[in-house]
Amino acid sequence: MVVQYRGKRGLDVVGALILLLLSAPLFVLAAIVLKLLHWEVPLVVGVEVLGQDRRVFRMFKFSTMVRDAHQQLAHVLGADPAARQEWERDRKLRHDPRILPLIGNFLRRTSINELPQLINVLKGEMSLVGPRPITVQEEELYVRYSGPLRLARRHAVRPGITGLWQVAGRANLGYAARIGLDASYLAKPGLGRDLAILLRTAPAVIKCNGAY
Repeated sequence: MVVQYRGKRGLDVVGALILLLLSAPLFVLAAIVLKLLHWEVPLVVGVEVLGQDRRVFRMFKFSTMVRDAHQQLAHVLGADPAARQEWERDRKLRHDPRILPLIGNFLRRTSINELPQLINVLKGEMSLVGPRPITVQEEELYVRYSGPLRLARRHAVRPGITGLWQVAGRANLGYAARIGLDASYLAKPGLGRDLAILLRTAPAVIKCNGAY
């Protein structure tokens, strides 16, 4: 287990450094376009999520939402029963009014907005591959779909930038299906599997299937 842990951490550090170097032009371009179109929003936001052993950390993302996103979400969920049902089921809205026009949808569909999480990987808060981090508010929903034991197993490892459900359909999958794929990964982890998921991630991102 120690050897496997060190191998995974080594893959994370080396892979994150390589990806940061390769994606540096995208970082610069995304920053310029975001500030030109929406100077009022912060360039990078930190979303509070749960990491290994339930430690709270700020997961970095390029801004893709308006400044008052929380207020807009509360308004939409309160005024639209269908939207509220979709949010409670999937924790996502296919037609989300909070997304910045043009650039927000583009960054999300191409997953460029997730690139700052490579910094989280270098800090040791995330891995390249693993179950996606969840918020404190999601824990109740997670237990409802999968039970406390799966939640405990999820919290025993570092969350990842990509994983099984990201290469198997992304947001096209319902919340229960995403949890099931995360559980499948956790039941049989390994460096070989991580490498296979990383290789499948690039085509999934390029195709933009299930991204919104």
